[in-house]
Amino acid sequence: MSSDVVLTAALRNNLLSLQNTQSLIDKTQLRLATGLKVNSALDGPSSFFAAQSLDNRASDLSRLLDGIGQSIKTIEAADNGVTALTSLVEQAQSIAASARDELASSEGEARLVGTVDLSDVADLGNDTSITDGDQLVITTTDNAGVQISQTITIADGDSAYTFAERITNAFADNENGEITASITDEGFLSIESSDGRTFKLTTVTGATELDDTDLTALGINNAFEVETRTGGGTAVNAATIVAGSTISTVSLFESSGDLAEAGDLIGNGGAYLDADGNTILSLDAAATIQITVNNNGTAVSSNIITTDGTTTFQDLVDSINLDTNLNQLVSANFDSSTGQLSFTSLSDDVRNIQFVATTAAADVIDVGFGDPNGTLDPITAAGAGAEDFVFAFNNSTESLDSLAADYNSLREQIDSLVTDASYRGVNLLNGDDLTTFFNETNTSRLTTSGATFTANGLGLTEASFRSSTEIELTNTQARNALASVRNFGSSLANNLSIIQTRQSFTEQTINTLQAGADELTVADQNEEGANLLALQTRQTLGITSLSLASQSQQAVLRLF
Repeated sequence: MSSDVVLTAALRNNLLSLQNTQSLIDKTQLRLATGLKVNSALDGPSSFFAAQSLDNRASDLSRLLDGIGQSIKTIEAADNGVTALTSLVEQAQSIAASARDELASSEGEARLVGTVDLSDVADLGNDTSITDGDQLVITTTDNAGVQISQTITIADGDSAYTFAERITNAFADNENGEITASITDEGFLSIESSDGRTFKLTTVTGATELDDTDLTALGINNAFEVETRTGGGTAVNAATIVAGSTISTVSLFESSGDLAEAGDLIGNGGAYLDADGNTILSLDAAATIQITVNNNGTAVSSNIITTDGTTTFQDLVDSINLDTNLNQLVSANFDSSTGQLSFTSLSDDVRNIQFVATTAAADVIDVGFGDPNGTLDPITAAGAGAEDFVFAFNNSTESLDSLAADYNSLREQIDSLVTDASYRGVNLLNGDDLTTFFNETNTSRLTTSGATFTANGLGLTEASFRSSTEIELTNTQARNALASVRNFGSSLANNLSIIQTRQSFTEQTINTLQAGADELTVADQNEEGANLLALQTRQTLGITSLSLASQSQQAVLRLF
């Protein structure tokens, strides 16, 4: 005998209907609670896994957005550096232009600057080829135009600094400070005169002589040449330093007292006088005059004139200016209004000019080249034979040195700025590259190439501003550096625009992916609310139907 409860078919159908309705109510309530119509793969495998794939890609792209954002900040940091760097390079270009103007407006200073770093030389007598006791004669003129001279001896234990101090003290103690010496920041020996006056350095002949090897050790040998006096009887190493690029004689006067003119004869046996009436030029009719130019270490000689009784000062000038070997290096002029013969250096490569007059008789050649007040030759420039006069030029000034120091300081600031332009370890201004990825497989990318914009990287070498060639080189370097920085700035701006565009695209793609995933899984709240209300109504109706189905069984009770 069975113990199961026996239900009628009507009751069972109503119960099953209520169970299905309750299941739908539970599902609808879950959708309303979670907001999703697909909560698991059981709810809809196709939609669930498709939405999961879209969400995964959106998540991957969201993580890429962080990297894209950091790339933008890295480029913005570099762009800030480019803006500041542009200002510094423009300032450097301005300094170089000021140096050009200063050189054009200045006649220079009489100054000899060495080329050897002596800052670490503790003892010139022990650490170089120089012998203690070697001497150097320095000659110039005082304020009255009178020649003054001091002999400087290198003492035991002298460093470059004490040697320079010895030169300065010699003229400060015994004269009026006409000559000073110092060691530059680069360690170079610098000897200069006050008020741009010309000065001459002569090595002492004999055992105490500073020979060419010693002058090379001091870094000043390029300015020296061998000069011969009185028929070749005496030869010395000498350097006459002239302010600016022009050397002139003193004013020449005829015996009548009239100023010499360009058409006056040379070598006619007559004499030319200085302003005090002293004979300073008297050549025989067979004298020869030769000009030799030291062109960056190469001697270029030409324009030998032999006086024949009809040779004039203008003939000498023309022979130089028309000579193809020399007219690109020097020019000559005779100013009839002042009675002065002059030579001008036309190239920075001209180290010095040598004026040689050779005579058969004991003629006088003492015309004061390089010194408007008289000659600077410690040895008498008179006699038969070859008389050599060598003059070195200098266009550099203290103002140019100051500008060079400012320029070099600016180079240091450029290096500091570039170092500080880093962002999270990436420095686009110091050679680093930046790679930005735009998709989850890293197959879409943009590489922003960096540049080395330190002073050396920009090609900005250390400036000295000692010649127009060096100034023009610095100008060219600054101009090229500015163009490089500006071009790099344009490249950065282009890359930044691309990355920002890709950032916006990625954000929109993420939104599209998320919206697509939502369409597959997100429930419509209005629809699900209506469904729940309908199901609740269906449930109520089902309960009523179940009640009606059970009434037939209740009729059995009336039999009792």
